Amino acid sequence: MEYVWRQKPKASQSAIERLGKEINVNPTLANMLINRGVESFERAKDYFRPVLGQLHDPFLMQDMEAAVNRIEQAVLNNERIMVYGDYDVDGTTAVALMYSFLRGFYTQVEFYIPDRYKEGYGISERGVRFAAENDVKLIIALDCGIKAIEKVALASELGVDFIICDHHTPGDTLPAAVAVLDAKRADCNYPYKELSGCGVGFKLIQAYAKRQRMEESTLYGYLDLVVVSIAADIVPISGENRILAYYGLDRINNIPRPGLKALILQAKVEKDIQISDIVFKIGPRINASGRLEHAKASVELLIAPNLDEAIERAKLVDEVNSTRRNFDENITKEAFEMLVLMEEDAEWKSTVLFKNDWHKGVIGIVASRCIEKYYRPTIILTESNGKATGSARSVVDFDIYEAIAECADLLDQFGGHKYAAGLTLSVENVPAFQRKFEQVVSGRIEEVHRKPVIEIDDVLLLDQINYKFHSILKQMAPFGPGNTEPVFRISNVYADEVTVLKDKHLRFKIVQDGQVTTPVCLGFGMADRAKDPDLTTVNMLRGKMRFDIVAEMRENFFRDKSSLQLYVKDIKFD
Repeated sequence: MEYVWRQKPKASQSAIERLGKEINVNPTLANMLINRGVESFERAKDYFRPVLGQLHDPFLMQDMEAAVNRIEQAVLNNERIMVYGDYDVDGTTAVALMYSFLRGFYTQVEFYIPDRYKEGYGISERGVRFAAENDVKLIIALDCGIKAIEKVALASELGVDFIICDHHTPGDTLPAAVAVLDAKRADCNYPYKELSGCGVGFKLIQAYAKRQRMEESTLYGYLDLVVVSIAADIVPISGENRILAYYGLDRINNIPRPGLKALILQAKVEKDIQISDIVFKIGPRINASGRLEHAKASVELLIAPNLDEAIERAKLVDEVNSTRRNFDENITKEAFEMLVLMEEDAEWKSTVLFKNDWHKGVIGIVASRCIEKYYRPTIILTESNGKATGSARSVVDFDIYEAIAECADLLDQFGGHKYAAGLTLSVENVPAFQRKFEQVVSGRIEEVHRKPVIEIDDVLLLDQINYKFHSILKQMAPFGPGNTEPVFRISNVYADEVTVLKDKHLRFKIVQDGQVTTPVCLGFGMADRAKDPDLTTVNMLRGKMRFDIVAEMRENFFRDKSSLQLYVKDIKFD
């Protein structure tokens, strides 16, 4: 795939010099910080040393008072409470958080995760009726429910109250729940709008603890769950999320709950766990049971009382994840074959694929794989319970939720946010939806959205790549959307010691003005990149052709020894 390299704007020289002097950093770091909104000593202190005391008052969230009052009433009257959540990582971590917190002082609590295949996404009629039949009087819904108007009304008829904790975009009408906690509500003045579903759940337990005069430190043990949700749900790591992620990573690296410790061991994650480790190694394992079987297994793992039990549960989850990878690979291959045929007919600006026997649990992953190859808004559909159901994924800065909303006349239901959404429609409507979605995307998408962009923080010389510089970069973590990992351009170099790993990855060193790097460069999946058979990346590197690279600087640990490495994102030859 061809990338567009975009240099981030350079701050004014006076601003760079002022910040550099105030916090004693070099001009490169000062410019990077200014581009992240860190323009003064005070902002730098908050950025590098966030404190939990900076978390917003949870009672600033609309309906929080009503939510806490209803939980107090339930506890006082010894009512049964059901904690209900979605089957993805955000939902299962949120359920584990709320269930564990309530069970710490109250026994009349159970949890419920809908079956992806029998009930589908969000609040289900089956779940509501199950609650009523089992004498549940209050459902606390997490990471779902913002559009469950009919299901909440049904619950009310059956004598069951709802508290909704969601972070998805609301519709024009809110469910008639006792409380609807969602910072994206038009009438909600909560200062931060980008919490994860688990993050909204954390604000609820924070509010309850505050009302009950509990020690706030008792809540810090739940931050390992919150950071997993933040990473896996790809919400911005800015503002309040940055504080929660910062302390969540500290927790997960030092005293994680047994379930997460077992997953860390199963995934063989080395020391110094970062957001990327959660995204690629821990999150997929938690997701796996909900994708292929039932997410109840993931919640049971996350609330496991001891490491021995957690390890046994983690092994089962890992086996399911291996099966998930096989489904993922096979369906992705079929999707690519369909896309090749589509490309023969027309130049599409969107991708909508449907096959009735694809596994519902992995279509979101397949959508992401299609974007990696074709880079355009993508929806993958399969058949479930007589309906076409799908997962949507988007490209940078294109709002796929709004595009889907314009096709609402063809849909039974949909929900989500800017970069990811889910939808259900009649199978016979799929061709019409494919045409209309393509029309909507073609009218909305701009040329700048057609190719992936690599944002470059600054240009580095080889002698700037050292542990001292990297030690400051590490303190800018946690990295993710809203605070991306620094990317640097290194220009006019050639390669030395080029090797190919596993027939697809590149390992080499680079030379600039006669100086060879100490850090090794790693280019994952770059060995077979080629414009023609004679111009493979390997051949051009070995031929001492001059090139520029963009790369991230990382520390690698192997056998208790650390080394700096450059993770190459792209190469451009002269």
